[in-house]
Amino acid sequence: MLVKSISGIRGTIGGRVGDGLNPVDIVRFTAAYATQRKRNLPNNNTIVVGRDARISGQMVDLLVSGTLLGMGYDVVNIGLATTPTTELAVIGEKAAGGIILTASHNPKQWNALKLLNDRGMFLTDAEGKEVLAIAEQEDFTFAEVDALGHMVEKDYLPYHVQNVLDLQLVDKEAIEKANFTVAIDAVNSIGGVAIPTMLRALGVKNIIELNCTPNGHFPHNPEPLPQHLTEISDLLKQGKADLGIVVDPDVDRLALVCENGDMFGEEYTLVSVADYVLTHTPGHTVSNLSSSRALKDVTEAHNCEYTSSKVGEVNVTTEMERTNAVIGGEGNGGVIYPASHYGRDALVGVALFLSHLAHKGCKASELRATYPPYFISKNRIDLTPELDVDTILAAIKGIYKMYDVDDRDGVKINFPQGWVLLRKSNTEPIIRVYSEAPTMEQADKFAQAIMDEIKRLANL
Repeated sequence: MLVKSISGIRGTIGGRVGDGLNPVDIVRFTAAYATQRKRNLPNNNTIVVGRDARISGQMVDLLVSGTLLGMGYDVVNIGLATTPTTELAVIGEKAAGGIILTASHNPKQWNALKLLNDRGMFLTDAEGKEVLAIAEQEDFTFAEVDALGHMVEKDYLPYHVQNVLDLQLVDKEAIEKANFTVAIDAVNSIGGVAIPTMLRALGVKNIIELNCTPNGHFPHNPEPLPQHLTEISDLLKQGKADLGIVVDPDVDRLALVCENGDMFGEEYTLVSVADYVLTHTPGHTVSNLSSSRALKDVTEAHNCEYTSSKVGEVNVTTEMERTNAVIGGEGNGGVIYPASHYGRDALVGVALFLSHLAHKGCKASELRATYPPYFISKNRIDLTPELDVDTILAAIKGIYKMYDVDDRDGVKINFPQGWVLLRKSNTEPIIRVYSEAPTMEQADKFAQAIMDEIKRLANL
């Protein structure tokens, strides 16, 4: 399978050209990206390449780096590196852009090229569409022999760690004094190097490492959801650590486990970090439409303003820049802290959360209990291909027009006690249904009521 989008391409390794992520398509899209960068920044000749620890990583890296050299670009190859490390390296190198080789939380057979601009941020919608058009037309020219690029290899993890340590709100002294014992599950990817290194730099002496060998052999589903995290949860239930830290293969998502083995909740990673940031630096916050209302509640409790964005990291960062937000991110455990950089960053999230926990002087479960309780239900409705999904969504919007309805990204209906978000898929005839309420029962009821309406409209 090969999926093309404005942020890059992803697919399963192997297969025929156009059907999977194979050498031919990797070269084609890398050349298209290099062409787009050259057209927009003709005087900048450097691109950064970093990758997670996937089994296919070396193969993809060699193809991508070689293609960039063939397009006349100098490559700063930072090897095994987290997504946020690569984003920071683009800034540090003053590069024209960067390519991150990672399929994030997808299983081992997947890999992807995630494309960055010269600010270390994901390409905009217009930039991404330009790359897709160039790739489709194969509108690129390779460099002649005297114009080929050169490659240097660098380790940017120390730079990233120092960037975090230099943040004003990261309190290394308080963390060291708290003497935390921290367990980490890094699903055998680059987080197994990056997170322990970050913890040691913060003064954490007691670290229990689970699945921290960066060999790409994921010991469980790499998406950091509760059902996949039984090993670290069981360890915490035995009273062996004060906190559990879980990251996905490219370390831009952060999930936390309380000292009693309960999940802190991915949605509440951002909420808790935002609480800490707003306590010391009041300001605006942003998350996307599918993230928990808890961030809005906490922001308003600090007498600050919250706004939402369309789904997608680039939409969150765009809104954060527009509002000059002090903190933002996504409810999947993605913390974006502009004082560091505009990208989801688990290293930043770990440092700010541990600072918060050290200042509070309480257990993780006690901290979690201080935040508004919400539960999110995720569902989908399968439709027949001939149905007009847009017409159905427009009808739902009309039926619930007495409520606050947001149609920037699908249809989101805001009820007094919760919300329901309907988003259509761009690749298959389905509608994804997300709902949130103070109890899971109520969240399920909200979702079911809307789903029943959709089925009635679609004659299902």
